[in-house]
Amino acid sequence: MAFMGRQPAAAANRGGQGFVPPPITRLEDTGLSPLWLQDLTLKILYFQGYLSGFKIAELLALPFAGVTDQLLDTLKREKLVEVRSSQMGLGEGAYQYAITSVGRARAQEALERSQYAGPAPVPIDVYNEAIRKQSRGRVIVTARTMRQILSQLVLSEETFQRLGPALNSGTSIFLYGPPGNGKTSVARAFGNLILSHSMYIPYALYVDGQVIKLYDSVNHQRAPEEDTTATGTGSLRSSTRRDPRWIKIRRPFIVVGGELTLEGLDLVFDDVNKFYEAPFQVKANGGILLIDDFGRQQVRPRDLLNRWIVPLENRVDFLTLHTGRKIDIPFDVLVVFSTNLPPRDLVDEAFLRRLRHKIEIGDPNYEQFREIFRRVARAKGVEYSDQGLAYLLQEWYIKRNRKLRASHPRDLCDQIIDIARYMAVKPAMTRDLIDRAAKSYFVEL
Repeated sequence: MAFMGRQPAAAANRGGQGFVPPPITRLEDTGLSPLWLQDLTLKILYFQGYLSGFKIAELLALPFAGVTDQLLDTLKREKLVEVRSSQMGLGEGAYQYAITSVGRARAQEALERSQYAGPAPVPIDVYNEAIRKQSRGRVIVTARTMRQILSQLVLSEETFQRLGPALNSGTSIFLYGPPGNGKTSVARAFGNLILSHSMYIPYALYVDGQVIKLYDSVNHQRAPEEDTTATGTGSLRSSTRRDPRWIKIRRPFIVVGGELTLEGLDLVFDDVNKFYEAPFQVKANGGILLIDDFGRQQVRPRDLLNRWIVPLENRVDFLTLHTGRKIDIPFDVLVVFSTNLPPRDLVDEAFLRRLRHKIEIGDPNYEQFREIFRRVARAKGVEYSDQGLAYLLQEWYIKRNRKLRASHPRDLCDQIIDIARYMAVKPAMTRDLIDRAAKSYFVEL
């Protein structure tokens, strides 16, 4: 039971900032083969054409001094790249580099193996250790913090007291109950809390010569850096404070719904570009994964839930490369299942035991409904009236045996506003406007 409004941000702590990717000053620090990095450099030049040394370093997400300059020196000696122009006094980073015909041939060979030409990846074992370190920076809430982040929601005290421990568990929450009572709003309030905290993730991961693209500009929000690694010109000349292959993000809050499939929970291999996309739960590491409308996916709920048994119990997920090799990745995700369907139709008792917290978000009572209506009306500029609400409840709920839903005040106020504009009158909870709004909104099933 909730008033769906804008959630206030909770006070941020320093979650996740105990870990900072250590700086790299030489090729060996990358954990990658120099030959592999040379191929990546050639692919970038193959696609981009003429580039300065600083720009190449930026696209590789590697420092120029001691790393990118060494790659370019080797490629020059082997006649794979050449310097097309240089500016006196600005150093080798300002030189313009171009790929040679020999370099193009090697780049094409590399592209047949993989067309990935982005930031240099981070070895999978380095990423796993970083996630474990940053798990200690997870959000811990108290009753006071919960009242702040849920201040826009009208919830029973019993429900409220169960949500805080569930969030602190960092494991799994099963939210269930009738539609329109704020299950998604509760999960999004949790998301707003963790978005005020930050962590580091790499742009991509490296496993046995394969690349897994991790950073996703749609699902990940960049967080401001106290000390940026880039100069005003966009180069990485001052990248000595941390490894630039990592990006600082808000802790993830990722929502998936009816489009979720079993295949989407494993590594997705692009047959054309020949590299992987990380699945949703890996992108959500360190944050929250909300599975909304659970039970309405094309895959059977039981099959989907069975996929989560090992990760939820052992906090480790196992993914499979197209070569058949299995890799393990920490499962540092708070998984929230939200459903309007009866739990007995979705899961059995054995699986419910594995879900740490089961919380019903039920219908509001009359007093809670009144408070939600009052808040919504004030926020939307509708003149509130206790008499109007009493008329609405008597005529459109009690007489028709209709259940209260927390979303109804928002929707009915929107209807009142639309009708009032058409009639050129002030939006208010008059009997006439209430009747018109209810007739337009409710459908007898």
